[in-house]
Amino acid sequence: MKSSDKPFRSDGEQARRRLLSSALVLFARDGYAKTSIRAIAEAAQINLASISYYFGDKQGLYRAIFQDPDLNPGFDPGRLDPGELDLRSTVDLLLKELVEPLKSAEQVLLCMKLHFREMIEPTGMWEEIETNIKPAHAFLVAALCKHFGLTKADDDIHRLAFEISGMGIMLHVGHDVIQIIRPQLLKSAAALDLYHERLVSYAMALIDLEANRRNVHTNDH
Repeated sequence: MKSSDKPFRSDGEQARRRLLSSALVLFARDGYAKTSIRAIAEAAQINLASISYYFGDKQGLYRAIFQDPDLNPGFDPGRLDPGELDLRSTVDLLLKELVEPLKSAEQVLLCMKLHFREMIEPTGMWEEIETNIKPAHAFLVAALCKHFGLTKADDDIHRLAFEISGMGIMLHVGHDVIQIIRPQLLKSAAALDLYHERLVSYAMALIDLEANRRNVHTNDH
């Protein structure tokens, strides 16, 4: 038997990684509810009991995907002080966090797809909103408040922050559509760097627009 024909082991880190990889593909494609642990085990070519051994159950396996650092490279706003960065640098960092995964391996792209699927079909088991999305949003809101001289964010500041983040999120939600309509926009690392540069410029234009709106509103009163 050639080494490439050997059956996959049912123990060890190799088996655990195969289960994570196969589960990611199926969860991203079919969703949590429609994916069975048997289908995952069959896709990974590993015995069904291994899922219980490594992850406890289907929920544990699902959570493990989101907690795996290799699949979830992320921006940690807790390690930065928004007061130490100018607004453009803050916007640049946050949008880069959304653009960079598109340069990465297929597994990272699948994990991002799973993140957005979870937003549409929440399972209640995903902690990303509390551990990543809310802190990142708060980081941007704090930078916007500093820029506009506010002690507390109003609805328009939150609205502006969501719109800035939304431009980066659209690259993931609309990835397949962009590939069909204008594939060269995403075809290489250089193309994505340019897209990131443009997004930062668009975001700063939105911020300038909000500044003008606030000035007009103040002058009218």
